[in-house]
Amino acid sequence: MMEALRLILNVLWIFTGGIWMALGWLIAAVIMAITIVGLPWAWAAVRIADYTFLPFGRTVVSRDRHDGREDIGTGPLGVLGNIIWLLLAGWWLALGHLFTAVPLAVSIIGIPFAWAHLKLAGLSLWPIGKRVITIDDLERRAAQAGFTDQSPD
Repeated sequence: MMEALRLILNVLWIFTGGIWMALGWLIAAVIMAITIVGLPWAWAAVRIADYTFLPFGRTVVSRDRHDGREDIGTGPLGVLGNIIWLLLAGWWLALGHLFTAVPLAVSIIGIPFAWAHLKLAGLSLWPIGKRVITIDDLERRAAQAGFTDQSPD
């Protein structure tokens, strides 16, 4: 039942801004890749473009919390990388998500999609050090850890 609901939400998402915002993430990835120095940001942008295209049924978590250890993207270099990303591409992707969210929120029926765009706007500002996982993986990890609250946020 949940899989069918996620499929319906993802199909509707594509028409409520998912396709053009995923395209925005891919454009940012290409621009970063062209510079060669921006390849680490390009890979992060491609992963998030995939998530932006079909977000329902998946969530984003911090890699250090998910993996249980800090890595280069979750430490001080990750903070520096996120600051550079914010200045070069993050702000305009966040604005794109915000401008897409507003009319959806006003339409009432589009509120779930507006909320997803707002979450992506936040991710647009600070994407380095994040991992996209399925909700099922999140729930499985929470059950193994003995948590009863399994919300992704």
